[in-house]
Amino acid sequence: MTLRLSKILLVACAGLLGLLTGVDNILDYATNFEVVRHVASMDTTGAGESMMARAIVSDTLRRLLYAAIIAVELAYGALCLFGAQRLFVARGGSAAAFEGAKGPAAAGLTLGVLLYFFGFMIVGGEWLQMWRSADWNFQQPAFRFLLSLGFVLVLLATPEPRDEPA
Repeated sequence: MTLRLSKILLVACAGLLGLLTGVDNILDYATNFEVVRHVASMDTTGAGESMMARAIVSDTLRRLLYAAIIAVELAYGALCLFGAQRLFVARGGSAAAFEGAKGPAAAGLTLGVLLYFFGFMIVGGEWLQMWRSADWNFQQPAFRFLLSLGFVLVLLATPEPRDEPA
């Protein structure tokens, strides 16, 4: 039961992280959009001309990118919280019932991992050369989120001990 409660609480924390970051990005839109604007435009990377062809110069596209980030944060947060609720309901049931309740939580955690791995590490970090910027390099915070969510996903994926026959 302790391991099940650990999984439930950590999935709920992941959900809160997603919702809080999404809501913060809405409430402090202008400040946080500056990060997206600078990373997408590559204006502080000092990258050469061949790399600068990757820059996103359209303000509309940058705003769509930011909206997508916010939507994914809110979606993974909501899926994780819904998943935690399903796991909580199944906590006293059989191993099969608890395993069966993991779907939404696993989907939410995977979505969060994809956001920070694909979105921030691959697209932002490498494609848009965020690592070159002294002022707008957010790979470290993204990596912390990636590791946190990845750890919870791996823990959640550990199989439940089989039920003992009566």
